[in-house]
Order: sequence, then C-alpha cells, then structure tokens
Amino acid sequence: MPNDPLGFFARMNAISLMLITPEYYRVRRLRSAKASEIDYEDSQFQMRTERMELDGLNVRFAQSRKENRPTVLFLSPLPQSILCYNAVWAQLEEESDLIAVDLPGFGGSDGNSNHMLFAAQSAFLEKFIDALGLSNVHIVAPDIAMPIAMHYAIHREHKAKSLLIGDGPGILPSADGSLIRKIVYSGFWRTMVRINGAKTFLAGALQLGYLHYRPTKNELDDYVSSYLGRIGQITQHFKQYPEGCQDLTANIKNLKVPVQVFWADEDAFLKVENAHQLHDCLSNSTLHVFQNCGHFCYQDKSTEFADLVRKWIAD
Repeated sequence: MPNDPLGFFARMNAISLMLITPEYYRVRRLRSAKASEIDYEDSQFQMRTERMELDGLNVRFAQSRKENRPTVLFLSPLPQSILCYNAVWAQLEEESDLIAVDLPGFGGSDGNSNHMLFAAQSAFLEKFIDALGLSNVHIVAPDIAMPIAMHYAIHREHKAKSLLIGDGPGILPSADGSLIRKIVYSGFWRTMVRINGAKTFLAGALQLGYLHYRPTKNELDDYVSSYLGRIGQITQHFKQYPEGCQDLTANIKNLKVPVQVFWADEDAFLKVENAHQLHDCLSNSTLHVFQNCGHFCYQDKSTEFADLVRKWIAD
C-alpha cells in the first residue's frame, strides 16, 4: 500500500478526538463512500506555484494571467494551502485572470506568530496586491482567509471590487462547532493541539470537513510539509478570534463592496447560521448555501463553487 502522508498514530489520535466531537457522528453518517479517504492515483496540479520576496518573507503564490479578464485572487484556507483550489482553478483558468497566495504563516509561505492577527494579515494582503499591481480584484476568501479579506476591505486602502467569503470566523456572536469552541476559548485544548502536531490536526480536519471529496496524496504531502512544526503558532490565530471578530463586528457597516457570502449547510466547524447572520448585517450581499456539503466546499462541491465564482464576477 502507498505511504500514508498522515500515518497511523496521527489517524488514531484524530479518531480519539472525533469520538468526543458531537458533530463527527452526523458528518460520518452523511459522508459518501470513500469520502475523506486518500486518493493515491497519480495526479498533476493545474496550478503552477512561484515564489517572491515580500515584506521580508518568502511567499508562495500562483498565477495564470489573462489580460482584459476579471481578476480573481484566492487566499489560502487552513489546514490547507492554495493547492486546494486546483479543481476550481482548472475550471476558471481560460476565462479569468487568476492569482492565489499562501498567507504568511500558512501553506507554503514564511511567517511566524507575529502574523497571527487579522490586522497583520490584511496589512500583508495590501502589500501583495500592490506589489502585483492588481486592481478591481474579486477576493475569494474561505475559512481563516474570510476575516482577513473583511479586515482588508474595511481598514485598508483596498483594491477590492468584491469579496466572496464564507465558512470562516467573522462577526459576533458566532455559532461555533464544539471543536472550534475548544481551540478558541481553552488554553488546555490549544496545548493539546500543539502537542499532537500537524498530522493529527490534518487528520481531524479530513474527518470533519468532507462529505464527498477525496484529497490526493500529492496535496496532503503539501499540507503536511506546510504545517510541520507550525501548529503552535497556528493556535495563536484561533486565540485572537474573539478580539479580531469584535473589531469586525463593530465596523461591519464600513464594508461597502459587494459581498457574495457562501457556506456549507453541513459545516461542522462554523455553523451555517453564521452565514445568515453575516448576510443580514451587510448592506450589499448575496447568500449561497451549498447543500449536502462539508466545510471545505471549494473541494466538496468544486464545480458548483466554480460556477458561483463565474456567475458572481459576470454579474
């Protein structure tokens, strides 16, 4: 059998955690056959990554530039990297001007605990967009990228034409799944996550995040290499959620660009109620809920996700 990038012990640790996670039992019941299992078939990434030095960091990004086409910028989620967008990227590449970036401290980009604040990330995003000379950008930002895109559009001299955001922390009060509540509000649980390390963190995410998708070995190899030795600083990102989200809540009226809110109906990390609350608080937004879909909707429903992006930027 091919080598498992996560390994036996990480999977056993993750299963032990799932047994005390109430949402796991519903996700497991709804999963398609073989969903979340590794696809060992040889695969190639449509995306081609590059590196640049910016703000003292070695930053990984990808681009497929097309003149006179709408510019779409994908921001990396957790615990993945920009390579998670490979299927969506392939569907949009011929018709859009595409860029993706691993945010500082996430994916394949440098970064440390100083970058684990929404404000620090949005400051970097401003520099990245300016460095590439982008304007009128449609920013696709699920998961941990969602509050960063919001902070950028609220507090920075932004170049965003619109935001496509979902499945992440945003405004308060937040309808959190049990695992998110533990990591955000408990120092004990953050310590446990740090001790168990990146592979257990990833194995748990696979169990809770997919109803249909099978991650490839190639992408899991990338995620493991991206987060080995970095989970301690990642937990600091969770710790600052309440303060960061309080700022977004207080300033949500200043988010003026058009917003496409999206969410998975079976999100086990951050419940779909958050989508409706955010949509209600925004002055110019549309809401799309992916049905029968797990947290990582850009993979679980990649064709529907690509269609959503396509229709949004066309409109």
